[in-house]
Amino acid sequence: MSNLFLRTLREDPAEAELPGHKLLVRAGYIRRAAPGVYTWLPLGLKVLRKVEEVVREEMDAIGGQELSFPALLPREPYEATGRWTEYGDNLFRLQDRKGADMLLGPTHEEMFTLAVKDMFSSYKELPLTLYQIQTKYRDEARPRAGLLRGREFVMKDSYSFDVDDAGLEAAYQRHRDAYLRIFDRLGFDYVVVHADSGAMGGSASEEFLAVSPVGEDTFVRCEASGYAANVEAVVVPQAPPLSQEVVDATPAARVEDTPDSPTIETLVAQSNALHPRTDGRAWKAADTLKNVVVMLTYPDGTREPLAVGLPGDREVDAKRLEAQVAPATWTPFEEKDFAAYPMLVKGYIGPAMLGETSAERGGSGIRYLLDPSVAHGSAWVTGADEHGKHVYDLVNGRDFTADGTIQAAEIREGDPSPDGAGTLTLARGIEMGHIFQLGRKYAEALDLKVLDENGKLVTVTMGSYGVGVSRAVAAVAEASHDELGLVWPRALAPADVHVLATGKDQAIFEHAEGLVAQLTGAGLEVVYDDRPKVSPGVKFKDAELLGVPTIVVIGRGLADGVLEIKDRRTGERREVAVDEAVTQVLAEVRGEQAVAEAAAARPQA
Repeated sequence: MSNLFLRTLREDPAEAELPGHKLLVRAGYIRRAAPGVYTWLPLGLKVLRKVEEVVREEMDAIGGQELSFPALLPREPYEATGRWTEYGDNLFRLQDRKGADMLLGPTHEEMFTLAVKDMFSSYKELPLTLYQIQTKYRDEARPRAGLLRGREFVMKDSYSFDVDDAGLEAAYQRHRDAYLRIFDRLGFDYVVVHADSGAMGGSASEEFLAVSPVGEDTFVRCEASGYAANVEAVVVPQAPPLSQEVVDATPAARVEDTPDSPTIETLVAQSNALHPRTDGRAWKAADTLKNVVVMLTYPDGTREPLAVGLPGDREVDAKRLEAQVAPATWTPFEEKDFAAYPMLVKGYIGPAMLGETSAERGGSGIRYLLDPSVAHGSAWVTGADEHGKHVYDLVNGRDFTADGTIQAAEIREGDPSPDGAGTLTLARGIEMGHIFQLGRKYAEALDLKVLDENGKLVTVTMGSYGVGVSRAVAAVAEASHDELGLVWPRALAPADVHVLATGKDQAIFEHAEGLVAQLTGAGLEVVYDDRPKVSPGVKFKDAELLGVPTIVVIGRGLADGVLEIKDRRTGERREVAVDEAVTQVLAEVRGEQAVAEAAAARPQA
């Protein structure tokens, strides 16, 4: 450590928000270069390379072949697939000195597709799996959480190429099994969830989420059935229609005065005070129909308003709506938007002024989509399109219709599971991997075809599979730390052993150097704190901050023929005889490695 390019910090860095991020900076693993951009310092790079090696070993084991594309790419392939526009502001665009448009690669579907097109032309050369571990670039609007949401990051992306859908399904399963092994070896709690394919397209899609209270992704699971999904991918079933008898028994819709009631809370209060229900039950927010109007902006700059109708006791979930309207982005309706649609009365918007056919009757013509929980035949209290007025007993299908449905309402703890097997619980996670059955989207756009066994040209079908390599370092840091510092799992630690020479006696340093030589000679990676003028207290704090799993302390006990071995993960300390130290450390390290290797080799369910 007297020569190591390292400086530990006692105070948390100002820009760091999350515990693991703070510790990675304080322990000298990474250093901020710009918002969302980090330098990997020597110890951090060791951890990153170990994650890469785990990923590489498992990809090679399923027949993947590694290559590396440039990060600086031409515009044309991304223009052909539409992603030059679809990526919007997230894409780093630039021009070379001749004025040619270039980009910094956010992901490389196009380049992989073109490489296979250039080199292969027959079904006999498939199936094929190619992968790379490479730096990617996305111009995040709000980079945060250190390595978790940066503008430059390391990712493994792999792609399978097959002649038919059966081959794609087999490749998808091979990748899924490899991902289970990868995340088992990385050593954090994770869950596999159904996911939304988003702008990537394709059919089957699953995410691998590291369970973490600081995760940006919310997911749901049902303990009764094992169902799990990202909230964006939860499909709420359509509520069954009410019987015609119920609809016939519902009174005609009527407009009532509800002064000063632009919110659901004030509407419920006014309804109970001025218009009590005839059945004696109090009005609730769930009896109201909330109509939320947003503005969509498409990648080409086109703008379109959209109205979402949902029960008043629910909010629009920003991420669910984002997934539904992609590749467009959405923003709340602003005053200038209301000015452009004067028939929309803010706080009192009702279905009468909404819907693509509403313009024929003086309405807005704005597309109107309903939450699937709004059953055909159900009656609601909703806006009457006049200040201080709402309409009661407005029946879906009798008094108004929508243009379709949308899965945009928030999902709550205790909601019924979409598979009907129980209720949902909510948790948070960090997206660590995402696998897609892309199908033929990119192959068709770039004309990737091969001759089949009958000599006929067929379009190749593809899968896409990503792992956040640099993000894995952050995820482990967030999951594996305590109040003293980082606590690395054995497989990812920057070293196997951290040796501390504490005290001023030269014999201590001489013995420590001999021990380090024996351990390194036996194949272990060792961090050796040989700093002569640093106090034992500082060395102990640095060792705990760095988080190497096994700490060996050589100090005053040397005079009695003993030294101390500490397990950083459990805090357990034990004294061992000097002449047994190497044997004990080797047994501890190699024993754990053997267990990990055996676990990684187990067949996956």
